[in-house]
Amino acid sequence: MNGLTFRPCRVTDAPGLAKIYHRAVHEGAGRHYSAEQCNAWSPSPPMDEGWCRRLIEAQTIVAERGDALLGFMTLDIATGWVDFAYVVPEVMGQGVADTLYAMLEGRARSAGLRDLETEASLLGERFFRRQGWRVITRTQITRDGVTMPSALMRKPLARARFAAA
Repeated sequence: MNGLTFRPCRVTDAPGLAKIYHRAVHEGAGRHYSAEQCNAWSPSPPMDEGWCRRLIEAQTIVAERGDALLGFMTLDIATGWVDFAYVVPEVMGQGVADTLYAMLEGRARSAGLRDLETEASLLGERFFRRQGWRVITRTQITRDGVTMPSALMRKPLARARFAAA
């Protein structure tokens, strides 16, 4: 992962992260969903104020190389909800998402969270399973009248136990 840096999200990242999200849906997850489903999921990169607010209010970690944004993950530190976990298709399988996730889980553990939850796409489910998550229930998301399969997933975070001296 030569030249990669990981850092907190900045307000100025929102447009670039919107493009990553859109590309990841259409080019990455697109192998698991129909074009109609991908278009309902992300008809265009989100550019509204709500998008930026979601990124900034959450603990969002960004991966970049030089000036190029490569991926991001978000954690609601109050609830343990992982909202976004996306990388550009050309770095899939190269460890960028694994490193983002390790940092995110570290923050969750430092904050004393007992477990993490997310609603994962079919592609996301494979990633989260590799990180030790399990499916709680299969779900269906409907956007613009189009239904897509997903999975509610959870990962308990083991608490360190210290022996009394």
